[in-house]
Amino acid sequence: MPWLQIKVSIQPEQAETYEDLLLAAGCAAVTYQDAADQPIFEPDLGTTPLWNTTVVTGLFAAEHDIQETLQLLQAAQQQMDTTADTPRPEFKAEILEDKDWEREWMDHYHPMQFGKRLWVCPSWRDVPEPDAVNLMLDPGLAFGTGTHPTTALCLEWLDGQPLEELQVVDYGCGSGILGIAALLLGARHVQAVDIDPQALTATRDNLERNGLSPDQLDTWLPLQAPMVKADVLVANILAGPLAELAPTLAERVKPGGKILLSGLLSQQADELISVYSRWFDMDPPGEREGWIRLSGVRRQED
Repeated sequence: MPWLQIKVSIQPEQAETYEDLLLAAGCAAVTYQDAADQPIFEPDLGTTPLWNTTVVTGLFAAEHDIQETLQLLQAAQQQMDTTADTPRPEFKAEILEDKDWEREWMDHYHPMQFGKRLWVCPSWRDVPEPDAVNLMLDPGLAFGTGTHPTTALCLEWLDGQPLEELQVVDYGCGSGILGIAALLLGARHVQAVDIDPQALTATRDNLERNGLSPDQLDTWLPLQAPMVKADVLVANILAGPLAELAPTLAERVKPGGKILLSGLLSQQADELISVYSRWFDMDPPGEREGWIRLSGVRRQED
């Protein structure tokens, strides 16, 4: 069955009003989309900023009379308070092609190689190299599938490390992709930490999907995580939290152990290097598509 959609380009302060209009007109779902390729990299905690020009889209079932719906929306719009120099946004209607959307979504994901040994594969695809290190991972609600440059940078780094029998901490584990990759590459045990309980659930599910033992990975909320001195600590989060957490993360790495940081932009690298140089001898950064990976070795304690 085809669907109908009605789009309107608005300013951020108009978003809630136009969402309410579309819902009142009977739409099944509302989405927001950037209309001008304006990045929002690291919003303040508890905020959900929108782009300067945001497209609000209402999805309607096919039985809706699109012309009648547009007239209803325009009539409601006429009753809104607007200043003389602010033109009313224009509604645009489209018919969506009838497709198997689940199949479309599944076709988007394919096996990806990171480094020399490691592949990340969705469960519905055949693995390209059965003898490689194959991490089975389906896209889900928790961040981390390998498609984002920061995740790719971290996976490539892990692939190049001797991880056999090491203790790893995955701080901000998301889907668990980095910790599980470390186990598949030979690590002995992973402590996975995240502020989101849903991420911890996703990590445990992905551990099981890869045939690994629950004894190999523990999941914790940050305040409950026991102190572990890791051989390797990975943290793919954001620059702000990485700076704030620096003493906490440094404390969890044993002397001679390694730290891997990502989730930051190229212009944020120098500040983070300066922060972590208090405890670590930092390596030259790795870069992909404007995103940065930092790594270093924990110095001996005085």
